[in-house]
Amino acid sequence: MTKKRLEVPKMRGVEDLLTMDVDASPITTISIHKIRVAKQPRRWFDPEKMSHLVQSVREHGILEPLLVRPLGNGEYELIAGERRLRAALEASLAEVPIVSKELTDKQALQVALLENLQREDLNPVEEVEAILELLAIDLDVSIEDVKSILNEAANAKKRNLELTGNVSRQLEQIEFILAGIGKFNAESFRTSRLPLLSLPADVMEVLRQGQLEFTKARTIARVKDQQQRADLLSSAITQNLSLTQIKELIKQLESAQTTPAAATPEKVLSKRYTEIGKRLQQTKLWKDDKKRKKLERLLNDLEKLLDESEMSNN
Repeated sequence: MTKKRLEVPKMRGVEDLLTMDVDASPITTISIHKIRVAKQPRRWFDPEKMSHLVQSVREHGILEPLLVRPLGNGEYELIAGERRLRAALEASLAEVPIVSKELTDKQALQVALLENLQREDLNPVEEVEAILELLAIDLDVSIEDVKSILNEAANAKKRNLELTGNVSRQLEQIEFILAGIGKFNAESFRTSRLPLLSLPADVMEVLRQGQLEFTKARTIARVKDQQQRADLLSSAITQNLSLTQIKELIKQLESAQTTPAAATPEKVLSKRYTEIGKRLQQTKLWKDDKKRKKLERLLNDLEKLLDESEMSNN
């Protein structure tokens, strides 16, 4: 029996996720203060881009309506369009255009995640978190379970083992959803994006703010020393360093760490004293009376120097 192939959905926008007719939901205008913002995929907003959007809203208003769902008592929950809502608030608009749809909690979160992912303006960390959450919702499992499924599938493939029926079905569903998003397959998402969530906090913050490409951030994360990493992050951002330049700087740091530190005068003298003692035990200096007497004078001077040093310390 031939296994039926899943057809990749054409996800052009939020409407493709919904079964209802978009035209059945007309655009209306409501008071901006009736809109409540629940959990949204976006956590950081580029100040410069927001400034441009605010200026546009002041001049032209909200050109694309916000997607909301009714909460009752004349209030609505924002599903998609948080940047536009923030810009409208900053521009002091009293009313905004909306499209209202009856959505379940699950549908609302799916739409919010998908809408942001398809706009392609999430930063890399937000994108990973949004995809994981979308997969978890669709599979009805936890985010940690999604990670486990991806890792289990990769390990099975590496060892040429068959997946259990349940994991196989879940992996197929993951591939189906990722194909719809159109950026990754399961393995490329696991290897190139999941590691971002394990980056040091300072590197993660730079990524969240969109100040650095994720390939550069992952490379800088190799630097374990926090101060060196902070300095490298600063240089990479302010000087717009290439990935090659960043790797060269890291190589220099690693080379400096493996080079022995400069010896202190105390260490130099101590080493000389030890080496002289070994040579004295091996030499035939004792058999030459003249040289032996000279050595005795030198040792007397050394003892005198040590005595004076001890007296001064006391």
